Formats: sequence, C-alpha cells, structure tokens
Amino acid sequence: MRHLNSGSKLGKQPAHRRAVLRSLVTNLFEHGRITTTLTRAKAARPVAEKMITLGKRDTLQSRRQAASYIMLPAVTQKLFSEIAPKFADRAGGYIRIIQAGNRVGDNAKVAILELIGYEYKAKEKKEKAKKEEPAEAKS
Repeated sequence: MRHLNSGSKLGKQPAHRRAVLRSLVTNLFEHGRITTTLTRAKAARPVAEKMITLGKRDTLQSRRQAASYIMLPAVTQKLFSEIAPKFADRAGGYIRIIQAGNRVGDNAKVAILELIGYEYKAKEKKEKAKKEEPAEAKS
C-alpha cells in the first residue's frame, strides 16, 4: 500500500530522479521558462518554490542549502539577487504550469513551466540574404 507516498517517481531510481529535478530547477531559474513533460513539471514545481522561499530568507544557511541543490553557482547568485526579491511580498505560488498539448514523437503531455511575471521575448528572426544573380544572367 502507498499510503502517504505522494509524488511521482518519474520511472527513475532515486539518484536519477534527484538529478533530473535538480537539472529542471536549475534550468528554470537560468532561463525563466522551460518546456518539459507535465509529470516532470508537477514534480519540479514544489522543489522550485522551496528554493525561492530559501532565496527570500537570504541567510548564509539558506544560501548554502540552495547552492547544494542548484547545479550552477551563477544561477544560485541569480536566485538570491534577482528572482527572490521579485517575490518578496508574495506568499507562495511563484511558478506557473501551462499545458501545451502533446509531443509529436511519443504523444506525451507537454507543459511549460515558468516563473510568475516572466516576460516572454520572441526571438528576432534573421532575414535571409537573397542571393544576387550575376550581372551576366540579368542581361
């Protein structure tokens, strides 16, 4: 019986599951918005929210706890200097999950995991340089 055993195991061994969640949280804080499967997004949200709560405390102990989980020191610094201060007056609910249909390859449910207040910036499309025809071909 699985009484009180909440949360998905993601079909992975405990060490691999922890590594996947660490990677998801690190990338979420680095980019502000990531696309993953719905199950992984639901598993990563509580972990990411706990990291933001640590960032709001901003003590040496909380910095060490966050640094032990987040994979890149630059992302840990970003969490404490940029991300957590944005949510200083908010009591939870820092992450949004948006369902984004199904993946083409295996029909898995896909979700967008993003920070509340994230501004989506569409990438500028580069105009393709048209090939100029030789002057001889024109005449």
